[in-house]
Amino acid sequence: MKKPSISIVFLTVLIDLVGFGLILPLIPIYSDSFHASGFVIGAIISAYSLMQFIFAPVWGRLSDRVGRRPVLLASTSCACLSYIIFAIGSGLHNTTAALAVMFGSRLFAGVCGANITVAQAYIADITPPEKRSAKMGLVGMAFGLGFIIGPVLGALSSKYWGLTAPGWTAASLCAINFIWAFFRLAESWKPSEHTVIQRPHLQQWTHTLSTPRLNLLIVIFFLATFCFTCFESTIGLLVMKNFHIDTKKSLGTVSMLIAYCGVIGAGVQGGAVGKLVRKMGEPKLIAASLFMAALGIALLPFMLSWTALLIGLGIFSIGSSLTRPPVFGMISMLAPANEQGATLGVTQGVGSLARIVGPIFAATLFESTASLPYLICGVLCFATSILALQSLTRVPLPAKAP
Repeated sequence: MKKPSISIVFLTVLIDLVGFGLILPLIPIYSDSFHASGFVIGAIISAYSLMQFIFAPVWGRLSDRVGRRPVLLASTSCACLSYIIFAIGSGLHNTTAALAVMFGSRLFAGVCGANITVAQAYIADITPPEKRSAKMGLVGMAFGLGFIIGPVLGALSSKYWGLTAPGWTAASLCAINFIWAFFRLAESWKPSEHTVIQRPHLQQWTHTLSTPRLNLLIVIFFLATFCFTCFESTIGLLVMKNFHIDTKKSLGTVSMLIAYCGVIGAGVQGGAVGKLVRKMGEPKLIAASLFMAALGIALLPFMLSWTALLIGLGIFSIGSSLTRPPVFGMISMLAPANEQGATLGVTQGVGSLARIVGPIFAATLFESTASLPYLICGVLCFATSILALQSLTRVPLPAKAP
């Protein structure tokens, strides 16, 4: 009989995020090629998160009720279909039709996207509380690796096989991922052995967001995610503007820069998180990471040499990479065992709300003043760092095992 394994769920999430990382950096450039406005670019990026905002808590609650494995398998198979639709859209010659199909593909992907929420619940199921922040770093590491491998595959495939190739490549990876998970992924949660509370959708939101301590962490996660998504949705446009390169050249350049950020993020989350949590504790680590993110993102518009840009990206990547694992570690420790999926689903839903407003906010402001979204996000990260330092130290956590 297969046993639940963090390494198996890590690989499942990694392959999924390679597909996501393959497509996401190219969306602003694709949209720019179709002469889309900043608002339309932001809307295409935000479409996925709009559906995640609605459906992430639904998938989380469903995984509490039926188990993690079937939900992970369903979301992976639907992701494959969404990338096929994206590939078809990116190959259309009619500008309006191409943008509409790309938008629709991201909406569908968001409806079915449940891997991150359920993977976090999976890790919480099989990890003792005192080790969860470090293990949650593995999901972050999968993010980092996905943004190393994905953009490289996206750049290479589009260079040699055209604009439709990244979509077909991502779809192929998701198909492989489904087969892998079907045969190797064991179930971590058996609902028959637990009393699972199933609240209506809006009631689950109200319950989670009104729970003391949890709501504070979710607010911090929202603000941190908002700033990160402003960065990822405009960094391609910023590089094109500051370094005076055209759309075709920027396709490979931006993909490599995001892969560089992924290398740093994967390295930090793969090894440093556990050591830093033991040394500093979750609250101080969250505050310090947000301070670094504030410094890095505020400097980016003014980094006009490639060396300076890499330094700024490095600072921001380290800061943003160190935020998520301790935040989710604390949330999983404070949430009841039979509500892990539902609670983490609401948290991811709130993060998706940040990803809805962030790209539209950043891309629209970028058109008037390129540096403004970065400076505003720097101030927000700094303010969130102060909030974390002052408030999270008052949050009691479960006693750690001796």
